Amino acid sequence: MFESLSDRLGGVFDRLRGRGALNEADVRQAMREVRIALLEADVALPVVRDFVDKVTEQAVGQQVLRSITPGQQVVKIVNDALVEMLGSDAAELDLEAVPPVVIMMVGLQGSGKTTTTAKIARRLSGKDGKKVMMASLDVARPAAQEQLRVLGEQNSVTTLPVVAGQMPVDIARRALQSAKLQGYDVLLLDTAGRLHVDQALMDEMKAVAEVAAPQEILLVVDALTGQDAVNVAKSFTEQVPLTGVVLTRMDGDARGGAALSMRAVTGRPIKFVGTGEKSDALEQFHPGRVAGRILGMGDVVSLVERAAETIQVEEAEKLAAKMAKGLFDLNDMRAQFNQMRRMGGLGALAGMLPGIKQVKQAMASGAADDKVLVRMDAMIGSMTPKERTKPEIINAKRKIRIAKGSGTTVQEVNKLLKMHQDMSSAMKKLKKMGGLKAFAGLFGGKGDLGAMLGQPGGMPGGGAGLPGLPGGNAPFNLPPGFDKFTKR
Repeated sequence: MFESLSDRLGGVFDRLRGRGALNEADVRQAMREVRIALLEADVALPVVRDFVDKVTEQAVGQQVLRSITPGQQVVKIVNDALVEMLGSDAAELDLEAVPPVVIMMVGLQGSGKTTTTAKIARRLSGKDGKKVMMASLDVARPAAQEQLRVLGEQNSVTTLPVVAGQMPVDIARRALQSAKLQGYDVLLLDTAGRLHVDQALMDEMKAVAEVAAPQEILLVVDALTGQDAVNVAKSFTEQVPLTGVVLTRMDGDARGGAALSMRAVTGRPIKFVGTGEKSDALEQFHPGRVAGRILGMGDVVSLVERAAETIQVEEAEKLAAKMAKGLFDLNDMRAQFNQMRRMGGLGALAGMLPGIKQVKQAMASGAADDKVLVRMDAMIGSMTPKERTKPEIINAKRKIRIAKGSGTTVQEVNKLLKMHQDMSSAMKKLKKMGGLKAFAGLFGGKGDLGAMLGQPGGMPGGGAGLPGLPGGNAPFNLPPGFDKFTKR
């Protein structure tokens, strides 16, 4: 997400940073380019105007122009203004009410409302430990209620049984009564959508809201529709007391105009963004982290959180113990790649890490994608247990067999073995430096797995995190030899 905007702004600020001194004309020229970049990203014109005026006023001040690093100062001002425009702080769901807390989902047809309802239910039941019930009030769209029931089964979330012929208000009343009687903490109401905003839809929303008295009314909009998404949000805001917005399909939106305009135009916070089709592809919206991604500074905090959620602790502790002894075989390497895949693959990670144009360029050109991880896993899977633990025994004959068994080439097998050799050498050097404890100490960690998982500045995933990612504030490096592997 935000790739095109990030690239444009990155070019502007690289030129500013490259100058030893700045004058007012330099800053104003840069701000004109920022204005064009935001407009091309489909950000609303009034929002762009206010943003650029505010940043320019601060950036041409004497304190900036006379500072030792004026370029960096301008970037900081832009970053702070972006965070303010996006909403300053992350907006949590308000669950402080007498159970069941009702969350009402509204939006147009096709915006991803039903899928988002299931994603939020999964998040609340899994991450927050809440007892959740979902109910579909969509009696207009064929099979809408059945879709929610299936999603509920897939995510182990209870769905209100369907009673044929009931109207939305009656379903809401029955759902609320059922949730109360069965002791549910949260009730999610998936309301009907329309192809466009109309008064009948609004009247239905108001009637359901009167019966259910929702604590949260979340508007679900498709980020790919750009300014249309903002206009839809504005129309709903005028009719229904929205408490927040969920932007879907953010993974496919390279411009990001809807996200940047939404808070300023509607006055409502973006609470979640959908980043894919899978049921766990829902992220809380953190303005500061998003601003960091846009300006190419990465989002290491989210990366650490994702590592903590996906890592298999027993496997990580076992690998950390081996690494402390300077040992690293192909089984360990395979575990590293599986961890990367569990965290969302190369594409998801590339958007969170700072200073990795190498990865982004490879992803854009098609030289590196998640198929790289699959191919490497296939090659390791085609080896015998002995070959995985002792790669040095793999001779020319064995390489031919491994290549045939994995559907790859001998050259790719050679690149994989070279990568392992480089990583193994790095582990041995790590041992000579004093092992994981000494290394973690350089980055604010304490050396133990728990500290390295949870501490900002510690290695995401501890010893079993991303190879080549030494710490939260360090630049990201691909595993040694990875860049060569992607050049086919």
